[in-house]
Amino acid sequence: MALAEAGYDIGITWYGDAAGADRTATEVRASGRRCETAALDPDPAPRGGDGHRRAGRPARRPGVLVNNAAPAWPSPFVDVSWEKWREVLAVDLDGPFLCSQRAARRMRAAGRGGRIISITSVHEHAPRVGSSAYCAAKGGLGLLTKVMAQELAADGITVNAVAPGEIATPMTGQEDVDPFTPRNRPGVPVGRPGDAREVAAVVAMLASPPRRT
Repeated sequence: MALAEAGYDIGITWYGDAAGADRTATEVRASGRRCETAALDPDPAPRGGDGHRRAGRPARRPGVLVNNAAPAWPSPFVDVSWEKWREVLAVDLDGPFLCSQRAARRMRAAGRGGRIISITSVHEHAPRVGSSAYCAAKGGLGLLTKVMAQELAADGITVNAVAPGEIATPMTGQEDVDPFTPRNRPGVPVGRPGDAREVAAVVAMLASPPRRT
């Protein structure tokens, strides 16, 4: 919705929640922007980037790509199975690699620049007990973002990562929590979790076209 309000037509990929994607699409269309949805298995295998291509049809060419899929599945390092390790890495690192690569190729071919934005995590930088696969994937995505930024800058394509801390969402078990109600949050200076709209505002700012002075 933040990107729609900024004037973008939207493509949404979804996994496991078609109704949620439809609700969001309805909101986007009500704001006056076009929106399409496409199912996308977040465990990419070689074909995983195809969903973003279908969902990108409203704009005909991708102006902005936001990578935002991220399961965590906390477990002690010694208990993490190879299958679960690969599942987390596939969704949190392989998927953004494939989607970003395909989007960058289309942006480069169009010759009009673009924006690639990945939602990483504070755990891109800070370790967390029980999150070995998640931290490894987010750390890898953070460095991948920096390499892409270097390589694509000459094409007018900016690449950035947004690394939130604890956000009041279903992923943290706080879907119905008012994030602006002060609580005792040891280690969190503001004393509350973040609000998803705060993250969205940063994404919208990074997606905005460059200003000429």
